[in-house]
Amino acid sequence: MLEMRKIVLPSDIMLNVGGEAEEQKKAFRDLALLLLLGVALVYMVMAAQFESLLDPFIIMFSIPFTFIGVVLGFLLTHTTLNIISYLGAIMLIGIVVNNAIVLISYIIILRARGQSMHDAVTNAGRDRLRPVLMTTITTLAGLLPLAISNGVGSETWRPLGITMFGGLTVSTLITMLFVPTLYAVFHRKSGSAKNNKHTGGSPAGSL
Repeated sequence: MLEMRKIVLPSDIMLNVGGEAEEQKKAFRDLALLLLLGVALVYMVMAAQFESLLDPFIIMFSIPFTFIGVVLGFLLTHTTLNIISYLGAIMLIGIVVNNAIVLISYIIILRARGQSMHDAVTNAGRDRLRPVLMTTITTLAGLLPLAISNGVGSETWRPLGITMFGGLTVSTLITMLFVPTLYAVFHRKSGSAKNNKHTGGSPAGSL
């Protein structure tokens, strides 16, 4: 499209994009709607499971970093965004939150057992590191043949493997580092707000 805009045309001639390019544009528009719908559904399911609006919000922070991994995978392999890779990005939404759910749910369990925020985050990261890595490595091992395939039809399915491989790799690293830190920051702020509210109300009650 950028190259077409550079073409100097006579005043009575115009260029219209149609055919396959037009259909792809419509498909991308529909897939963008599905992407937003997938994010909303994943958030609602987690909100019902955790009975909280804050914890699913923290978990959802791992999704943007997934797309960073997807873009890096495209740049390293010189792959372009198409309908198949877009479908892979939508599938990643439900996959990448699994590791964050495992981590956050265990932090909540440890805090319910009386551990401090620092101890709960540290112990959860240590105890859940192996399960998260095992799940990710087995998934990446299954996607690797798809991402490096060069046979007949590989031009169709290779972008799907590259999309999911890159997105899952980066999101796993971010999940183990960023999500627990974000959880501690948000809950410390909410805990401080509750304590300040309670402290401010106690003198009035004593009077």
